[in-house]
Amino acid sequence: MSQSLQEMLREAAALIEAAETVTVVGHVRSDADAIGSVSALVLALRQLGKQASGLVGQPEPFSANLLSIPGSGEIRITDELPDADLIVTVDCGSIDRTGFFAEAIAERCSQTLVIDHHASNPGFGKVNLLVREAESTTTVLHELFKVLGVKVDREIAHCIYAGLVTDTGSFRWGRAEMHALASELMLTGIDTAAIAVDLMDSTDLRDLQMIGRVLAGVATHQVGDLTIATLTASNDLISGHSEAAVESLVDFVRALRGTDVGVVFKEMSPGTWAVSLRSTVIDVSRIAVALDGGGHVPAAGYTTYGGIGAVETELLQVLESVGAPDRA
Repeated sequence: MSQSLQEMLREAAALIEAAETVTVVGHVRSDADAIGSVSALVLALRQLGKQASGLVGQPEPFSANLLSIPGSGEIRITDELPDADLIVTVDCGSIDRTGFFAEAIAERCSQTLVIDHHASNPGFGKVNLLVREAESTTTVLHELFKVLGVKVDREIAHCIYAGLVTDTGSFRWGRAEMHALASELMLTGIDTAAIAVDLMDSTDLRDLQMIGRVLAGVATHQVGDLTIATLTASNDLISGHSEAAVESLVDFVRALRGTDVGVVFKEMSPGTWAVSLRSTVIDVSRIAVALDGGGHVPAAGYTTYGGIGAVETELLQVLESVGAPDRA
């Protein structure tokens, strides 16, 4: 029998209340929900009198536009997981998404609280606060803050809104409750227009030119009765460009008219591909899981290796065997 949300929230709150020192971990290749979640939770923990710090376990800094989120400038990029009473992973759909910390967290799972909203998350902590219907991990934290008695001030509201607005595609999908939450957060005085510009709308000439070159190579493929739109962003095209611009590519194929699934192949380093999947027709999290990735029903991803021909063929074969029958 599955736990109720209130039971999960109480268990998560009990772990936090018992800890004096807390390390909060966001996922590699961080987005606004990850950084917003880390920042919101660190600010909330400090409000409760805890010693808290935020980390991301990867070699490179996260996208500069995410530094607009309050508290994000304090998040450390490191390969060392410090000693703490409690480790909290936020927005990490699987333990490998914690990057450099995966092995250490596996060894310390009895000290780990997992907070997430990814449909594919198997749970890897002592307590797993998994709310798969939630629009963002920041919205899960908002519920947890109610139980903990945290005051959602303007800074914390900014962090929560950052995850909410980006993970809903500017409120294009999600439950009715997301609009009520957005209204509540806006009452704290956050500048929603500025947040949107910082996180989704700003770009520069070089990034725009890169996007144009990638879009020029859009292709479609037929897999059974599914039409797949693909973009290939090779390393020579995207190297040196902002992560925000590279991640924005998926928006151009997310809902391309006449197609069922949008795919972006991003070559993060030669022969290493981060693949983003989007669909309103099938459950793409099942596709990603079959390729050792994960995500949500409409949005998922995975990492793979090799030449673009082999990588593309691998996906199309899995789509044919796993995805085609599973229409939403």
